[in-house]
Order: sequence, then structure tokens, then C-alpha cells
Amino acid sequence: MVTGNQLIVNNITAGYGKRVIINDLSLPPLQTGTVTALVGPNAAGKSTLLRAMSGLLSASGSMILNDSDLMQMSLTERASHLTFMPQSIPQDVSLSVIEAVISALKASPLDGVSIKNSEIYERAFKTLDRIGISHLALSPLNQLSGGQRQMASLARSVVREPKVLLLDEPTSALDLRHQVQVMELTRSLAREGRIVVVVLHDLNLAMRWADQIIVMQKGAITSSGKPEEAITPKIVRDVYQVNVRVERCSQGNPQVVIDGL
Repeated sequence: MVTGNQLIVNNITAGYGKRVIINDLSLPPLQTGTVTALVGPNAAGKSTLLRAMSGLLSASGSMILNDSDLMQMSLTERASHLTFMPQSIPQDVSLSVIEAVISALKASPLDGVSIKNSEIYERAFKTLDRIGISHLALSPLNQLSGGQRQMASLARSVVREPKVLLLDEPTSALDLRHQVQVMELTRSLAREGRIVVVVLHDLNLAMRWADQIIVMQKGAITSSGKPEEAITPKIVRDVYQVNVRVERCSQGNPQVVIDGL
């Protein structure tokens, strides 16, 4: 089990060149064992925030995990605590799925400790099996469908067993069955003692699977809290310009019903 307390993200400023997308943004505490969903319209700053947190985008601010500021670490050091799954992986990568997962595992030492090659292969195959794509182990990435590449990308992120897992739209190219599979996996990973932050466009997936939802708009936080606190008809109307109802289904789960513009 991965241990830890919470991740405190404060005063993040990031952008592209001279264009600032996020300015002095602070998040509510991200607790170990929970899934936090980032939602909001296109260009709200969700992906920019994850890229800034992962170190792939130059940013200022602080991210305190167990009294250590991840923002002050090198990319290699940060990677031993935190893993980022991008929206997609390049289509021209000729590595097989298992080779791609192994390369991610070898990228930097786990928790500062190197592991044997035999353990690397065993962990890689176990990860593929857990995600349900072990049958694709020898398939080249450039011959997979968009959804299959997305599952392979998830395997690359999960295999390192990070304390913090950042997932950028992991369900966007998946059919319903695989969307549920991925969201069940995120819950399982959180229960094992991780902090999971996931960008989602589907509000009902966020309402169903997240412990906490953060609604973003124009690089700022509009609302946050438990699903039914963060997602209300007024908030959705203000952020998305659509009329909705938030109701409970026959099994008691909250859901967003769209009525129109």
C-alpha cells in the first residue's frame, strides 16, 4: 500500500509563453485515498493545471506532499512520487505495449530504489493484466485503436505505483464498458492509498465516481466540494450555458439531466 496524507497545491501560475492560463490558483486539499475530478468547459485550464503539476509545463507555486515541495524537485525526483497520463500518446510510436510500459518503469528509480529486470517484467505484465489489456502486450502501439492506445497509456502511468496519479481525460476515447473499467480502476487505486486527480468531460462520470469535484472556468475555480455540492443546476448553467437538473436515480446515485440551452 502507498502511504501519505494529502497534497497541498497552492498559488500555481502557468501558461504558454507570455500567455498565462492559470494565475495564482490554489486547490482544496487533495486527500490520500480519494478521487478528485476536474471538470469544466474546453479551455478552462484543466489540462494546463495537470501539466504544471507534473512538471511538463513551467510553473510557479508549491505542491506539498508529506512536507516535501514537489515543485522544487527535478523531474526525475518528482516522477518517483507523481505520474501523469496525457490525453493521448503519439500514433507513430513503434514500441510494443509491453515495451512501452517497461520503458515507463525504467524511466527513473521507484522511490529512489532500482529494481531488477525480472521484477520490472513481472510488474509490467501484472499491470497489463489488471487493466485488462494483457492480450495486447506484443501489439505495436502504432497499430492500436485510439481507445487501446489510451488504455496502454494508462498502464504506463499505473505501473510505477505513484503516490499521486494525474489522469488527463482517460475515458475520452473509450466505449461505455471501458469507461466504467477505467473509473473502477481509479477508485481501486485510490483505495490502495493514492491521490488520484482526473480530468473528465462527462459530469455524470464525475458525479458517480469522484469523492470531490473541482469545477474550473477560464483558469479559475468556480466551485468545489462533494459531487452534489460542486455540481448544481445554477453552477452548470453559469459555466456551461445549459439548463440541467441534478437528480438521484433509482439506485440513489446523483446524475445530471440536460434539459437544453
